[in-house]
Amino acid sequence: MKKIYLLLIVFFGTVVNGQNFSTSMMENIKPRNIGPGGMSGRVTAIDVVNNKPDIIYVGTASGGLWKSESGGIKWSPIFDYQVTASIGAIAIQQSNPDVIWVGTGEGNPRNSLNGGYGIFKSLDGGKTWNSMGLEKTRHIHRIIIDRSNPKTVYVAAIGSPWGEHSERGVYKTTNGGKSWKKILFVNNKTGAADMVVDPINPSKIIVAMWEHKRDPWFFKSGGKGSGLYITYDGGENWTKKTDKDGLPKGELGRIGLAISKSKNNIVYALVESKKNALYKSVDGGENWKKINDKRGIGNRPFYYSDIFVDPENENRIYSVFTYVNVSEDGGRSFKQLMPAYGTDNGVHPDHHAWWIHPDNGSYIIDGNDGGLNISRDGGKSWRFIGNIPVAQFYHISVDNEFPYNVYGGMQDNGSWRGPSYVWKAQGIRNSYWQEIAFGDGFDVVPDPDDSRYGYAMSQQGYVSRYDWMTGNNYIIRPTHPDPDMKLRFNWNSAIGQDPFKNNVVYFGSQFVHKTEDKGITWKVISPDLTTNDPEKLNQSESGGLTLDATGAENYCTILVIEPSPVERDMIWVGTDDGRVHITRNGGDNWEEVTSSIKDLPKGSWIAQIKASNKNKGEALLVANDYRRFNYKPYVYRTINYGKSWKRIVNSDDAFGYALSVVEDFESKNLLFLGTDDGLYLSLNAGEKWEKFDSKIFPTAPARDLVIHPREHDLIIGTFGRAAWVLDDIRPLREVSKEPNITSKEIYLFNPPEAYMASYQQPTGSRFGADALYNGENRKRGAMITYYFNPKKKNSEGVKNNDSNKSEKIGNLNKKLEDSIKLQIYDGDRLIRTLKKKAPDKKGFYRIYWQMDERGVERPSRRIRKLKVEPSGVTVKPGVYSLNLTYGNLVSKSEIKVSTDPRLNYEKEKLDQVYDNSKILESYLMTTTKAVKQLVESKETLKTISDHLKKHNEKKYDSIIKSSNKISKRIDELLSLYIGKEDKRQGITRNSDITVMRRLSAASTYVVSRKTGISKTEINLMKHLKQELENALIKTNKFFDSEWIEFKSNVEKQTIPIFKGVENIKLESN
Repeated sequence: MKKIYLLLIVFFGTVVNGQNFSTSMMENIKPRNIGPGGMSGRVTAIDVVNNKPDIIYVGTASGGLWKSESGGIKWSPIFDYQVTASIGAIAIQQSNPDVIWVGTGEGNPRNSLNGGYGIFKSLDGGKTWNSMGLEKTRHIHRIIIDRSNPKTVYVAAIGSPWGEHSERGVYKTTNGGKSWKKILFVNNKTGAADMVVDPINPSKIIVAMWEHKRDPWFFKSGGKGSGLYITYDGGENWTKKTDKDGLPKGELGRIGLAISKSKNNIVYALVESKKNALYKSVDGGENWKKINDKRGIGNRPFYYSDIFVDPENENRIYSVFTYVNVSEDGGRSFKQLMPAYGTDNGVHPDHHAWWIHPDNGSYIIDGNDGGLNISRDGGKSWRFIGNIPVAQFYHISVDNEFPYNVYGGMQDNGSWRGPSYVWKAQGIRNSYWQEIAFGDGFDVVPDPDDSRYGYAMSQQGYVSRYDWMTGNNYIIRPTHPDPDMKLRFNWNSAIGQDPFKNNVVYFGSQFVHKTEDKGITWKVISPDLTTNDPEKLNQSESGGLTLDATGAENYCTILVIEPSPVERDMIWVGTDDGRVHITRNGGDNWEEVTSSIKDLPKGSWIAQIKASNKNKGEALLVANDYRRFNYKPYVYRTINYGKSWKRIVNSDDAFGYALSVVEDFESKNLLFLGTDDGLYLSLNAGEKWEKFDSKIFPTAPARDLVIHPREHDLIIGTFGRAAWVLDDIRPLREVSKEPNITSKEIYLFNPPEAYMASYQQPTGSRFGADALYNGENRKRGAMITYYFNPKKKNSEGVKNNDSNKSEKIGNLNKKLEDSIKLQIYDGDRLIRTLKKKAPDKKGFYRIYWQMDERGVERPSRRIRKLKVEPSGVTVKPGVYSLNLTYGNLVSKSEIKVSTDPRLNYEKEKLDQVYDNSKILESYLMTTTKAVKQLVESKETLKTISDHLKKHNEKKYDSIIKSSNKISKRIDELLSLYIGKEDKRQGITRNSDITVMRRLSAASTYVVSRKTGISKTEINLMKHLKQELENALIKTNKFFDSEWIEFKSNVEKQTIPIFKGVENIKLESN
């Protein structure tokens, strides 16, 4: 069923919106991943090729699968094209490591977990993948490949915590995944939480079954379904271990398992029960004994309950949880292996994946909520991998700086600020990102008065006022005037900046709070807008056998506060229990509009409301219900303050539940949608949708979307692949307004304003090598986008009776059709022509103009034929006309060029720089002309000499000698312009002053003087002019005398072969 669906998606993409458009056309204008990689994201699974340990595979919670073939120096995503980005398990067939199995859906069921769609297999080291079924398991936590028969594979499906379903337990295939048999099942709430295999007997498997259930408002770990099972025959028969075998009495929860490789009779189990404890078996799992129930064994078993044994020492065991503790005495005592806090080089806490080389216990790889770490000395020292950008953003926002910055909060990783692009060489480095607030990060709202300040949220409503420049942050969490009132804040609370009053901000508990002094004081402006259901307010008891009252299950809370940007005092509010309210008078009165949202299950999670920037009373609403095992997408539009709603996204439009939406602020037709599996767009106001081709944008949850108001970029905050920027959505906007654009052969879009920015070298290190992360930077220059739809080539060619004429016409047509030409005009003056080969397929393309005019050729000792028009002086700020030509077709537009907005320039000073640059260009042109004439003359001498030597060297000996003498004389003249030719080996240096040396010095100063021309530049140009004039005098004198005399002598004795020469003068400026 899945494969059929995917085929329909592919077909649908070719005819989206009934237009000649597909996102595959955007391959050359696709979004940029800007990072960060330094604060990475949750790593969930690791496996390594044992006999080639530099080949590492790493699975992430929602950022796909990554591969390194360099021991962790370089990484590549290898799962981007699949239907899910959540990885729960990896298993390499070590006998043939090109075979890789991947189970999708992470296996640690916290509130932010991501689901998968079954198991996948690669036969070529991850280059291609095939779905092997088990899609409805949703979450797969372990995979075991039978060492003796790799066609036999075991899968531990933990299942979805959000629902009760039968597709969980242990599955087995004996034919490489063609078919599966469920070999262990308990009930619809119990899944396989861990599974280990005996290192000697591949048919002996121990499985931990775990009963658990998560609701939006509560989590329960433990139940009668939990237990420990052993099979000795590959799952044909199972034995459940109980308190009679030494395990604890009563209900059990999650169990973590480990078997010693060096002594396979020793097995460890980390058991959640009324008293969590570490148990040990010395007879292969038949009988158990409690050996430790102290805190050092671990905590929060629902989130991590893993234990590992050193392959070379059965008494050295690792408990992997918030921290990693190590025991050297078989579990009787533990100590912390590597610190997270209180040190300058800590390793991120919250550990979920752990790999130890089976033959070398010193080689360890750790995966945690902050990314990946590698140790080669048994955990004494660690190397953080900073180039796997899998940050999980909850929200995204922007400021209006130059370049503008992107803000967002990450799962377990604080609130961050980083550049959308940099006016620096190379890419967007991790060091350019800054953590501006601690805790789990959520929404970040820059202060519109001054983006140095703003509001950053952590869990349970802990919002702070930040100062990113100094770190002078302070808490501004709202309080209630009634000391007995308990405020309920969502894990991811609501915040809203008033668009009309910069000092006014709204914040959500079960009430709407308002501040009019940027958070110093608050007042309540609403009643409780939630259901206030007492049965769903028992978060202090959440967790089951092990309490976990962190606030992650806080419920009956406000999720969305959205003030209208076109109507004062009009606010939209949405809650986690499915209620939607509006006020049109700043909170004096509230009206619930929930009941008019048709087809939305009652109690759904209101994820977003986006108020229209065009019309009063209009908004888009995003809801999802996956927390109750309903994965359908729900997106609605209202145009009448919520009195009625039209559903614009359903299961036929998108695969996966909806997370975010944004409407272009100019074209109502252009919409972007974020879902659990990626990014979609609509060009007709939501009537039809297309998922971005995975070659354009990877499969990943698109959690939040923002369009920058000045630069018209789409910023995408993903929950698993960090932040992305789709530069300049104007082309999509134009297509949404004029669908026939994509039927044209060529079309030039209106480009964004271009800035003549000053660039710097990167900070920290210029040469970072391969391990240094560089987010993709915006390319230099003016960004000019066009659409191209090539003609179908005429295979028969041009038919004509005259074959020569036919060939000429055919060649001319081919030349016209093979190239695209961009002409740039300053008024009526053509200043630049850029040519490029015409693309071979239709799509959107870009040309980057460096804001320069056509230049002149530089002097050379050889006659060259330039294939590319040389670059010249930098243009002045202004508006320039653009003509894009393909064959006989022309498309026109304009572009505005502005100075660096960070700097203050005076027009008069810029004009001085431009005018003097043009003078220097004229000097260069004169120099090139003189040098070219000298070089051509020298080549003529060589032709004469070679001809006479061949014809009768003895007869023309005097002319040949004279020719050599004149050639040396030309070399002397050339040295005046470009220096003597130095053929010595190595780095040579000549201190002689030349025209080009004077020109280089003057140009270096003039071009860099954006603040105007000083006496220094005037003197340098004066020196240059004098040097050039002196050289020209000598050159012209040579051609007027010595050259004419030589020419006359030669022509008296041979045939005339001389080219004409001219007297070269420096034009007055």
